[in-house]
Amino acid sequence: MSPSQESVFPEYETDTSQTSKLIRKFKETPFVPIGMAGFAALVGYGLYRLKHRGDMKMSLHLIHMRVAAQGFVVGALTCGVLYSMFRDYVGKPKE
Repeated sequence: MSPSQESVFPEYETDTSQTSKLIRKFKETPFVPIGMAGFAALVGYGLYRLKHRGDMKMSLHLIHMRVAAQGFVVGALTCGVLYSMFRDYVGKPKE
């Protein structure tokens, strides 16, 4: 790109490192990392509880953990969508 041409997306060209792109994405959609962290925490808890499940069948335990993890992620994504809708339509001053 020659210096005389202006960039169409200047904010994407200034963030060149992966870390800065990741931080920018987390600021734009804060509930995605919350959903990922909750999923990882529920998987860790499920693995811990796998040892102390008592007489529960393993397949039933895995189904319960999968449903809990998926529920957390879907809930976080729903909150993220509601947050972005609120930010775009309610929090934004009318033009």
